[in-house]
Amino acid sequence: MSKEAFIKPDNKTKDKTRVGNYFISNYPPFSFWNEKDVPCLQSVMQSPSPGDAPLGLYYHVPFCRKRCHFCYFRVYTDKNSKEVGRYLSATLREFQSYADSPYIAGRKPKFIYFGGGTPSYLSAKQLIELTDGMKKIMPWDEAEEVTFECEPGTLSRKKLEAIKSIGVTRLSLGVENFSDHILDTNGRAHRSKEVFLSYGIAKELGFENVNVDLIAGMLEETDENWTDCIERTIDLSPDCVTIYQMEVPFNTTIFKNMKEQGKLTAPVADWPTKRRWVAEAYQRLEEAGYTITSTCTAVKNPDSTKFVYRDRLWAGADMVSLGVASFGHLGGIHYQNLTHIDQYCTAIEKGESTVRRALMTTDEERFLRELILQWKLGRVRPNYFKEKFGVDLSDRYGEILKQWKEEGDLVESGEELSLTREALLRVDSMLHQLFLPQHQDARYV
Repeated sequence: MSKEAFIKPDNKTKDKTRVGNYFISNYPPFSFWNEKDVPCLQSVMQSPSPGDAPLGLYYHVPFCRKRCHFCYFRVYTDKNSKEVGRYLSATLREFQSYADSPYIAGRKPKFIYFGGGTPSYLSAKQLIELTDGMKKIMPWDEAEEVTFECEPGTLSRKKLEAIKSIGVTRLSLGVENFSDHILDTNGRAHRSKEVFLSYGIAKELGFENVNVDLIAGMLEETDENWTDCIERTIDLSPDCVTIYQMEVPFNTTIFKNMKEQGKLTAPVADWPTKRRWVAEAYQRLEEAGYTITSTCTAVKNPDSTKFVYRDRLWAGADMVSLGVASFGHLGGIHYQNLTHIDQYCTAIEKGESTVRRALMTTDEERFLRELILQWKLGRVRPNYFKEKFGVDLSDRYGEILKQWKEEGDLVESGEELSLTREALLRVDSMLHQLFLPQHQDARYV
């Protein structure tokens, strides 16, 4: 067994940042997904369509100019145009196979998400050809949102015009920090000048929703730098601001360096500092007119600025995933594709399954998944869970809710249960109390 397997995830995060995935992005944990459940997905694809049930689409672009030191996603920095073309062709063939299945046939996506990697790594020509092919397979005319992640240094006016023309409504800029020194130290490919240039063009082109990503706790980040980042963000005045607290998963450059040096504590800000920085950011954003809508997002206008991908997915929507290592959710089954690009492309070309692992969830797990993820919005509606799952939260979790109230983390008002701001910033460490016994203390990835 590898050394990493003996390191428990840093669920409590009382002090220093240690290695492991901390933030909860799905349930049950990824480590419980397995090969034996893969046929369950194939069976669901042959079952009747669920009709008007919401359907989403996730497309993974695994190419980057450079690998960030904190990145743990499946990305490649060494692929030539022929290899990229092979990959794009493979994803279209994968998409067609889903569209032809009885479960998906005739349905249209309500939300689409291009993630990475770096979707904006693709050329304007590649983007248009790819999305034209996707729309022939499944029209987008009913999509409520099309999100596209961008690395600022890959953008030009021509590229942004192409992105706008394919129907993108939510442009997400991976800014992370405005200090060129910190960007360089953390392995980012872009610099601050490119942020301002690409943001200005995006606003000029009239994207409906421009989001700016920031990370609290990057290597060598300071109080002064963080304050400056927030002020620069407010000056830009994006529609949405997403702030992540730095974690250090196992397959990152930072962890590899820690392992070589025999260190257990990551060389980034500790958890109390990261939470303080995010709290300060949210206070300044609220003073500037923003509303905090989840543990990591602030929006300028909550009535018009939505994040359909998150909200639909966290309410149990189906989502087809396309591309290497991508994650999907169909008919109550979680699944992930093969995690190596050549293996993935070869499987497509041979007409074989691209799914590496899956998990057929129980009714209880589906209920818990929605409850756990919706708590990350900072509020839940007990009536929603009573009507959809027949579960009374007060009966099921009375002791936990009482504890949260006594500790000053929970407020009950009307038909909602809400977390305090301080609790919202550490909600992931609280949610393990809701996990089923067999999932406690599990590694996520």
